[in-house]
Amino acid sequence: MNKVNELLPRSVQTLLLLFLIFGGLYFSASFLIPVALAGILAMLFLPFSRWMEKKGVNRTVGAVICVLALIAIVAGFLFLISWRVSNLQANLEQIEQQFNKYLGQAQAFVSDRFGVSRQQQNQMLKKQGSSGAGSAATYVAGFAAGLLSSLTTTVLLLIYIFLLINSRAHFKKFILKLVKTEDQDNAKLIISETTEVAQNYVSGLAKMIFCLWIMYGIGFSIVGVNNAIFFAILCGTLEIIPFVGNLTGTGLTVLMALAQGGGSSMVISVLVTYGLVQFIQSYILQPLVVGKDVDVSPLFTIMVLVLGEAVWGIGGMVLSIPLLGMLKIIFDHIEPLKPYGYLIGNGDEEKKEKPLTGKIKSWFKS
Repeated sequence: MNKVNELLPRSVQTLLLLFLIFGGLYFSASFLIPVALAGILAMLFLPFSRWMEKKGVNRTVGAVICVLALIAIVAGFLFLISWRVSNLQANLEQIEQQFNKYLGQAQAFVSDRFGVSRQQQNQMLKKQGSSGAGSAATYVAGFAAGLLSSLTTTVLLLIYIFLLINSRAHFKKFILKLVKTEDQDNAKLIISETTEVAQNYVSGLAKMIFCLWIMYGIGFSIVGVNNAIFFAILCGTLEIIPFVGNLTGTGLTVLMALAQGGGSSMVISVLVTYGLVQFIQSYILQPLVVGKDVDVSPLFTIMVLVLGEAVWGIGGMVLSIPLLGMLKIIFDHIEPLKPYGYLIGNGDEEKKEKPLTGKIKSWFKS
């Protein structure tokens, strides 16, 4: 080991360690993503579990009730989505007509600009369709395998949540056994604050998504988008994936506006609605509802989203911000790592609130 230290500078050793860590995270994604998500959801349900235990409910029974509550919430959301999708199906014929209209315009543009006739374009499309039809069995098998994998992951996720809530005291004692006696108070503080960060982030995000449902629903209804409630729920829910999610939802809403024949005026109205909602979210909802519980700079927020997607895909994008916020708490309470906590954060911890945010908070307090 001493020879290795002599041959390799510390910076190279650090880089090799980082590559090993991220390589391990990448190859163990199927195992770690459900565990990480279960940990954050278990932290979210901890206050509810503790409240039931104070009322005399056994911890195991309380953990089961937490899991059932999560299933009920997800089932209610899926029912709401399926209900709106059934209404969307009533407009499929109109959407198909508009799609064929825009497809004809696109084919005419390609024919005029590139000299490829419509007949040749249709033949190319038919070839692609026939090649895809031959592998229909492969698609069905892949879909069945994906569905089975999702069901297995869901069952494992629920089991993890139950065990983490029911055995939380055991895990806490294990962490305390890893540190020295004089550092146990600091370790307890880190555990408490990281748990609080995860709870506040997830609960605040849920409140903000509900507010986005209402705002997008009102805006899209005024604009005249068909199935405005469905697209409002879609745009608000995709906020789970910061930056990327709301752009994706708005893009789909714009396509719906074009498909129903709304024209450029409706598209502009949808984009204006998106801009207004994003302004309200950034300057009012984000500070009030989510707050500064995950006090991470925008630069590292974007970087961790990109890194999370590269390592864990969509699951990494969803989990990256709360995990980085928890990592910052750990850095802030360990002396050698405090500079890294400062680097990840917004800089000045004592900076003043924005005037608009301060005024609105004063209204709520009064």
